[in-house]
Amino acid sequence: MESVARGGTRWKRFAVVMVPSVAATAAIGVALSQGALAASFAVSGQQFKVTAKRLEGKNFVQYGAMEVSHNGKHIPVAVSGFKSATIEGLCQSVVIPVPLFGDVSLNLRAGDKGEKVRAKNLYIDLDQLDADAVFRDINIGVAAEASTKGPGVKEGDRTVEGSFAQEARSATLTDVEQTAWATSAGTFRLPDLSLSVKRGKHECY
Repeated sequence: MESVARGGTRWKRFAVVMVPSVAATAAIGVALSQGALAASFAVSGQQFKVTAKRLEGKNFVQYGAMEVSHNGKHIPVAVSGFKSATIEGLCQSVVIPVPLFGDVSLNLRAGDKGEKVRAKNLYIDLDQLDADAVFRDINIGVAAEASTKGPGVKEGDRTVEGSFAQEARSATLTDVEQTAWATSAGTFRLPDLSLSVKRGKHECY
């Protein structure tokens, strides 16, 4: 069992589910991203699944927000932000129903041949996460807009002023499984990228 340094917090196999304006315990995120840090945009309304063997992030913040889908539906999410992150063994999958054809799966894999995925100013909008996690120098209960350890509230996010958030100097997460609605980043480097399209359901988990 890995030891935790003074100022660190370990949570074993935690789960995250957000409700409007309430930030819960912890989060992670990895997925395909925009080429530049995105402002508010309408999400597709299609969830995707992500797994990772290990994520190490620096300057972390998490807060509650509300996404709006392309058809106007409001979706409560947990937004997790990292100033920088490395990911080992990334897998992302999304299943798209195609009329008269059936389900089609889009799968992406990267960072599983020795070189890690690297991201800067990474934000993930998710509603479920399972992982083993260690947080160092964590503060729980700060106001989202007052966070100083993470990259700050993402431009365009819909939050309630003074809403509950948490922040940490660093976070290490292993055996990650999550469902997400959107991801954006300043830069996202994906070594050994593999992308496949297959008929039927072929998800990361």
